[in-house]
Amino acid sequence: MTDLPAPRPADDQTDSPYGRHVALRPLPEVADPPLPATVTEYPVSFTGQPGEYFRIWIVNLALTIVTLGIYLPWARVRTQQYFYGHTWVDGQNFEYRANPLALLRGYVLVSVLFVGYTLASQFEYYWIAGPLLLLYVVLYPWMVRQSLRFRAANTVHRGLRFGFQGTTRDAYVAYGAANILGAIGGIFALPWAWFMQRRYQLDHLEYGTARGHFRGDVAPFYIIAVTAVGVGIGLGIVVALPFMAVVVGRSALDAGSIDDLGSAAVITGVIVAYVAFILLYTVLWQYVRAAIMGYVLNHAELGGVVRTRATFRPWRLVWIGVTNALAIAVTLGLATPWAAIRRTRYILDGIQVRAIAPLDDFAAGVASPESALGEAATELLDIQVGF
Repeated sequence: MTDLPAPRPADDQTDSPYGRHVALRPLPEVADPPLPATVTEYPVSFTGQPGEYFRIWIVNLALTIVTLGIYLPWARVRTQQYFYGHTWVDGQNFEYRANPLALLRGYVLVSVLFVGYTLASQFEYYWIAGPLLLLYVVLYPWMVRQSLRFRAANTVHRGLRFGFQGTTRDAYVAYGAANILGAIGGIFALPWAWFMQRRYQLDHLEYGTARGHFRGDVAPFYIIAVTAVGVGIGLGIVVALPFMAVVVGRSALDAGSIDDLGSAAVITGVIVAYVAFILLYTVLWQYVRAAIMGYVLNHAELGGVVRTRATFRPWRLVWIGVTNALAIAVTLGLATPWAAIRRTRYILDGIQVRAIAPLDDFAAGVASPESALGEAATELLDIQVGF
């Protein structure tokens, strides 16, 4: 299927405070089902400011340190509420309604298990560390599913909650079997794992009674992976050539023997090459995440009447990530709020919501309370499950 056709010029156009309503001329024959005559575009806007968020961030940081981490769930909720509350679509902002106490219970349990594993590994109590690691591997897909359910259930827009109805069995396929095959097959299977995970996320997403759908295919994920690998090889060669020239030249001058100065040059070259490899890997992984996010948003559908479109550029997002990291390092972390606002604004300003029915037409669904254990695990263990 293809994206919604772009509005054609027409004689009658009307503007509203929340979107542009365009009367379309007759559409050509396409593979998609016929669409109503009016498509409404709702730009996504973000109104967060670095100064405002800095005050929240610094208080969260101070209280988390003073309370030895106990305040962390409240800090998480306050942060999410700020970013959700400053994200607007059709004149309505999002809401985040998670209960910090529910998160605290999950944080405590996950923290105890993680500390237990770390101490057991440090003191070589592998009979304890082994089962704990196995428990994490076995529960990983379940934790991802619980995190997706918790985040969706606590996300509200226009008074309606989101929901996530993915089954545990499908989670073990998308985040269990797919990850194992991706680890074994590398570039030959990893893009397929990304595809399966994004399809699992979107096909089970709900807003009110409307169901999400991922219209994408697996091939673009392979294109993204091949692009990243190609760029990585090219940049790797460019970075490695100067050091190879130094080593070869020094060896030639010494007739095959390397003195102390030559050894220092080789060691320095190895260290610099290793650091360059880590930086290159980080940059390429940021590109992969940005490109996948853009592709998924361009092929996301809700209830058959709402689609999203992303116009941000992946490499521009990579540049923002790199410069953000440098700013945070130079300022010893004080630029973290500015970096978060900068990245979020660029992404959200590059997203549009296109609907062939008013957003008010969605009916409310019944939301059930969800466990916060999965959300706590994904936060503390830095598991990336969203897009």
